[in-house]
Amino acid sequence: MADKPDSLVLQQFAKAPQPGRVKTRMQPLLSPEQACELHCELVQWTCKTLLNAALGPVELWVSDAPQHPLFKACETSGVASVCRQLGTDLGARMQDALASGLARYKYVLLVGSDCPALDTVYLRAAASALRDHDLVLGPACDGGYVLLGARRPVDALFADMPWGTDQVFALTLARARKAGWHVAVLEPLRDIDRPEDLQYWQSLQHPLVDTARY
Repeated sequence: MADKPDSLVLQQFAKAPQPGRVKTRMQPLLSPEQACELHCELVQWTCKTLLNAALGPVELWVSDAPQHPLFKACETSGVASVCRQLGTDLGARMQDALASGLARYKYVLLVGSDCPALDTVYLRAAASALRDHDLVLGPACDGGYVLLGARRPVDALFADMPWGTDQVFALTLARARKAGWHVAVLEPLRDIDRPEDLQYWQSLQHPLVDTARY
């Protein structure tokens, strides 16, 4: 059955939970295993936030190991599908996921798995802005972004981007404006990447998180 012309899909990006390869900036304060556990909690938190927003189907786009118990738990919670990221870098993988979404839906909201400050109000504001903007960006306080929404291909945003630096949001916005796109910018949110972010994460009390260990 064809999707409705005003339909929206939410895409969550997540790395496979491998100690020593996720949340590495939390070390040495956290061991590789503890950092991986934190990553799993954040993935679950984000997944349940997207599902609770009830804006459209949720797809989990993973870097590897789509059959991992963490990802299967998300699927059991209500995720529509677990998809494999394809591409040589983050930009190429995002471009591929967005292209897939836009081929099937009118609007796409793509988020990472590092920002527990994302909530239903924020996601609804992003979805609403997409109705009369080409692009919606949710900046991160560290200079990246925590959300990208699109209603058209935005491939020009991703090539030769210095991912992981404090220049990502500014460069993305500049490129979009140079292309003549109508851009909505939401308020900045804090993500969980560095040791100084842990107290903020702990203060949230984890009401959505299943603390089962993976």
